[in-house]
Amino acid sequence: MPTLDEVREALRQVKFPGFSRDIVSFGVVQDITLSADRIRLVLAPPAGTPDLIARLRPEIEERISALAGRLPLEIVEVAPPATKAQGRATDPPHGHGDTRIAGVRAILAVAGGKGGVGKSTVATNLALALAAEGLRTGLLDADVYGPSTTLLLGVEGAHTRVTPEKRIVPLVAHGIPMVSMGLFVEQKQAVIWRGPMVTKLVREFLHNVEWGELDVLVLDLPPGTGDVQLTLAQQVSMDGGLIVTTPQEVALADVRRGMRMFEQMHVPVLGVLENMSGYVCPHCSHETLIFGSGGGQRLAAELSLPFLGSIPLLPAVGARGDEGTPIVASEPQSPAALRFRELARDLMRSLALGSAA
Repeated sequence: MPTLDEVREALRQVKFPGFSRDIVSFGVVQDITLSADRIRLVLAPPAGTPDLIARLRPEIEERISALAGRLPLEIVEVAPPATKAQGRATDPPHGHGDTRIAGVRAILAVAGGKGGVGKSTVATNLALALAAEGLRTGLLDADVYGPSTTLLLGVEGAHTRVTPEKRIVPLVAHGIPMVSMGLFVEQKQAVIWRGPMVTKLVREFLHNVEWGELDVLVLDLPPGTGDVQLTLAQQVSMDGGLIVTTPQEVALADVRRGMRMFEQMHVPVLGVLENMSGYVCPHCSHETLIFGSGGGQRLAAELSLPFLGSIPLLPAVGARGDEGTPIVASEPQSPAALRFRELARDLMRSLALGSAA
């Protein structure tokens, strides 16, 4: 007869589909009962994942069988437990597909399977490009542990204000409202939070911010798959996802995980964008393919996803970001800025968003 700890440890080997964490840490496993004639598991899939237990059952049975032999396994599926937060009338309902942010027409998530692909630079310049195309655009930096949009938008050290009703007022930077963890902590301060605290913060950023009327809210997601992504999947209906990669093979492998993550979150993948596709010399305009070439396009074809083009590695893009003056705002006629405007128009068509002008 295995122990409770042994059963729980076996279940920790079962990953939540599309994520790097296991079903125990995600709270899917509600109860484990051991008796002489069976092992009974009570599982509660998150809202919006009705087929989760059916998908996981073969692996769960295999893990428990390896541990307990022929001892019968009973799996009971129940609804996720209600929380105090869910019981308050002011809280939005949980579950994908029925939750919107008041006043926001569309939500666009920008993701990268790994860090270092320039995802935040893309998200920031894309938000500015969408605004330049006439859309009322907001930017939410959902990278709790490594926020960088405050630096990119030149508002490092600034702080937002809170209304008497305890609602967050976004900071306006380069004409767009934005919210980031960077507005609440010092840039050099490390954010060391456990999952429940991160979940609460993301919910605050989604539902307790005075976004006003927006045509599109751009979400800058953190790298990987974890608490932030799962919270977003449970809290809001996202209208589309953009995956940012570089031509390197190691980055392309993470794109596959990013695609599976969006699939698990029931978010349409609008396409793959290859960033830093080649270094363009500012003096002679010669392009050097530092990370290889064509990887993003090949992967998009392999996954049957739209390829949204490439953005070269231009010194001006990084330099303007470091200065807090993104290239789309500071050099709107530059090749990089025009490329972001083209990307914005492509995504507007995918999201069926017309200009607000």
